[in-house]
Amino acid sequence: MSSSIDAEKTDKVPFGPRMRRLPRGPRPEKVPSLIATACTLIGLLDIAAGVFPRFRHSRIHALAQVLPGALGPYAAALAICAGVLLLLLAHGLRRRKRRAWRAAVVLLPLGALAQFTYRHSILGVVLPLLLLALLLRHRSEFAALPDPRSRWKALTNFLLMSVFSLGIGCVIVSTHPERTVGDPSVAELLKHVVYGLVGMEGPVDYYGRTSWTVGASLGALGLLTALTTIYLAFRPEHPAARLTADDEDRLRALLTKHGARDSLGHFALRRDKAVVFSPSGKAAVTYRVVSGVMLASGDPIGDVEAWPGAIERFMAEAEAHSWTPAVMGCSRTGGEVWTRESGLDALELGDEAIVDVTDFSLAGRAMRNVRQMVKRIERGGYTTRVRRVRDLSDDELDRVRRAAADWRGTDNERGFSMALGRIGDPADGDCLIATAHLDDPETPSPYGDLKAVLHFVPWGPDGVSLDLMRRDRGADPGMNELLIVAALQAAPGHGIQRMSLNFAMFRSALARGEQLGAGPVLRTWRGLLVFLSRWFQIESLYKFNAKFRPRWEPRFVVFRSSRDLPRIGFAAMQAEGFVTPALPRALRFLRPAPRQPRACAHEIGAEREARAA
Repeated sequence: MSSSIDAEKTDKVPFGPRMRRLPRGPRPEKVPSLIATACTLIGLLDIAAGVFPRFRHSRIHALAQVLPGALGPYAAALAICAGVLLLLLAHGLRRRKRRAWRAAVVLLPLGALAQFTYRHSILGVVLPLLLLALLLRHRSEFAALPDPRSRWKALTNFLLMSVFSLGIGCVIVSTHPERTVGDPSVAELLKHVVYGLVGMEGPVDYYGRTSWTVGASLGALGLLTALTTIYLAFRPEHPAARLTADDEDRLRALLTKHGARDSLGHFALRRDKAVVFSPSGKAAVTYRVVSGVMLASGDPIGDVEAWPGAIERFMAEAEAHSWTPAVMGCSRTGGEVWTRESGLDALELGDEAIVDVTDFSLAGRAMRNVRQMVKRIERGGYTTRVRRVRDLSDDELDRVRRAAADWRGTDNERGFSMALGRIGDPADGDCLIATAHLDDPETPSPYGDLKAVLHFVPWGPDGVSLDLMRRDRGADPGMNELLIVAALQAAPGHGIQRMSLNFAMFRSALARGEQLGAGPVLRTWRGLLVFLSRWFQIESLYKFNAKFRPRWEPRFVVFRSSRDLPRIGFAAMQAEGFVTPALPRALRFLRPAPRQPRACAHEIGAEREARAA
């Protein structure tokens, strides 16, 4: 690469002795972490001071009175609310959120004013102002932008805060046994809490000022729940970024030139992902933000020489929002570039099964089980068809879509790193569909003779990658094996030389753990994976892929710190659809209507032509 080229419009070559190494990813800073810890401790002290009557007269409460957030010895309700707010604020400060910093800057002077007004405490004024000065001194540390959000979080806040307030309220009404009039039952205590949260007088009465203290505390909790819910409901939305039509066109152009490099490249066209491009526009990284994790999948798209520029933009975006950067399922080459350019670390996640079409054959002892299964199904009258999406009629394509949705078996579409999330899009005409058919008049079906569907996405000009496998639950076992064999046998006619099958997590551990001479640690690890396979199909996917004698290509997860791995794992499970936070069935009618997928330019053009016809 010529040295005269403008460095701002190009990207460094990721290989060679002069490769530029970017600084490490954002690490938790000491100042935000200390401030967040202080807010957490103060919040807990304030809640305890407002809830437990004996605690309010102890020496620990004397310490809590001079810390920011405690609003006076007579304000148990304000102490509880301040404690809750500080607990909510601590997480944002730890993540260096700008809005959390602004809230703290406003809260600390108010706390100091309350201390001076109600207690005339010098320490109660000095300590909050010192912490305020510290926040102002390090204001540059708190520059993270808001996360994607919607008004759906208002309902979540209402439910969680209601449960939280109900729990604290039960403690409040139960910590005054010596001042309680009579002997109220558990039902009466619970009823008193519910009434108190909405500002009404309940059935329980207390001697002296305790009744007013309990009522004020419960009312403050209810008011706090209402105010935070109203704020979340009416604050401006920051919706999650999605692919625009221009982004999709640019990604397709990159895949046309460089799509043969990575079998997961076409999955970057999922429209629920966002994208960052390198300064030269020759490479891109697609991602989704899940639970504060900026999750990319596969290798960057485009020219390898431009990958560092796209990675730098990705890391800058993660630091700007204080997101945790992570990459799922990148190749060995991609992992090397990610670790070199970003300072992240990598861990082998599993293996991808790739079958070379020219080497595939049903002959031989190793393929006997697959061969016998396919022959048995074919004798049962099943036939197969393998075609490009553009070769299917509209009616047949509609049946395939409806059948794939009905045969899914779960409420939500699963997949992120190796799933496109759609079938039959006009822009995806190069995708391959393998279908199994059986004419059975005795069991009519709304999908005709269709019994199973396999969908493949392009992998460069001469390869395909498996997207989804769906079959009728009433069909004979072995539909997936039948269609994979049919697709492999029909592949040469479509110019396909390689086929990527499912990704097998921890494949090497499963394979080595069952070999002769495996040590106790490896056997224990394999036993745990087999146990988890009851829910996540770890072992079954490995054994299914191994039937076709593939070659295994390792895939890696890239992460910043080992402390982030549990969080990344949970976010990946959410993205893949294995973990889906959902409302109870009785409240699911409150769920917003699902957002319709954005129509691309090709769909809009096809719709206009249909209307004109």
